[in-house]
Amino acid sequence: MMQAQNEANNAIMKQMIDKMVLTCFNKCAGTSGDRLDNKEQSCMAMCQDRYLDTRAQVQEALQKRQGMS
Repeated sequence: MMQAQNEANNAIMKQMIDKMVLTCFNKCAGTSGDRLDNKEQSCMAMCQDRYLDTRAQVQEALQKRQGMS
């Protein structure tokens, strides 16, 4: 049972990371060729930080809400 839960959690985490990368890339990457310039790299880092911070806040709120039930 625990292994199935771990596999499900890993699948959810992979989906979240894939979505984060796609979202941030579409937002930050320009047409500067096959490499990100410094501005784009900075944008990607900040976008990923915001994405992970938001996820952590949502998770915390859900845990609090579940504890109230």
